[in-house]
Amino acid sequence: MRRQTKTVIAVIVIAGLIGVTSWTLTRPATAKVSAPAAVPVKVVNVVQEDVPRYVTGIGSVLSLHSVIIRPQVDGILTKVLVKEGQAVKVGDLLATIDDRAIRATLDQAKAQLAQSQAQLDVAQLDLKRYKLLSDDNGISKQTFDQQQALVHQLKATALGNQAAISASQVQLSYTQIRSAVTGRVGIRNVDEGNFLRVSDAQGLFSVTQIDPVSVEFSLPQQMLPTLHSLIVSSTPAAVKAFLGDGDNGSLLGEGKLTLIDNQVSATTGTIRAKAEFSNPKQLLWPGQLVTVKIQTGIERDALKVPPQVVQRGMEQHFAYRVNGDKVEVVPVQVLYQDSDLTLITGPLAGDVLVSDGQSRLKAGSRIEVMSDAAPQTTVGNLETAR
Repeated sequence: MRRQTKTVIAVIVIAGLIGVTSWTLTRPATAKVSAPAAVPVKVVNVVQEDVPRYVTGIGSVLSLHSVIIRPQVDGILTKVLVKEGQAVKVGDLLATIDDRAIRATLDQAKAQLAQSQAQLDVAQLDLKRYKLLSDDNGISKQTFDQQQALVHQLKATALGNQAAISASQVQLSYTQIRSAVTGRVGIRNVDEGNFLRVSDAQGLFSVTQIDPVSVEFSLPQQMLPTLHSLIVSSTPAAVKAFLGDGDNGSLLGEGKLTLIDNQVSATTGTIRAKAEFSNPKQLLWPGQLVTVKIQTGIERDALKVPPQVVQRGMEQHFAYRVNGDKVEVVPVQVLYQDSDLTLITGPLAGDVLVSDGQSRLKAGSRIEVMSDAAPQTTVGNLETAR
């Protein structure tokens, strides 16, 4: 009996040793506790400075003076004295029309005036004689009155002849076509030797002023109070014209706001305005479409960051501010935002904010500032898109 008991105990002990050994060999290894990896980010400094405000629109370049040269008398075009594309000044002779018929009419009017004047001189002498005879009752009163009426009639005839001479001289001046504006000659439509008529719809060519020029553009009617304040300001509002987009296009010229229209378009809800540009390099061309930027004011001491710095939360905007090797969440209020910059309140000037890598961050996350992204300032202007 005792032998059986010892055997059972021995089996139990052996089974226990086998179980302990098996658990020791198969138990999971203890996990090592390690610190979370740092998140690589890019950062920028919050910049405080005066930021100009702009409003933009699409405009069309217009010439201040453009004249289509048309004949004012019928005749043959004898000479064209300018070339296409030539610059001309006011009063320059552009072309001539055959004037022989008009000169003949002028000479005829001068001859008629001389005839009328001779008749008038004789009638006036006779009137003086009749006056003396009338005082002595040498002639009747009726004869004297008839002579006096003849003198008035010949005076009127002489005045009519003088008017005919003036009319012929005006017609003669029309045979010499002179420039009414200073500008550039366009493409010629008629060659020398063609017969011109006043009724012709097509002119010889156009003369268009290039310097200075104006730009007409439209803005939303909400901008009307701002435009009014700019017009009445003692300092003209600065206007810039760009070829293409205002941010990436090339600057064509700088001018000043000169006019706003007297009514708002009921169909589009926009107000038209004009700006005048000095154009010595002739970069602005009549009919050209340009992007117009008007400086409407300046935001003083504004906090400026790139748009990607500000994140949208469930209830408000926020940004990640660098604090040592970690980040903290700081609430942000957006005052203005566009594709180039964002004006904010909340952070302080000089704070370092995360500009890239926010998707892996949360409050208290460790960060590593990328070596090629040392804190940098942002560049840009406040611009209101049309």
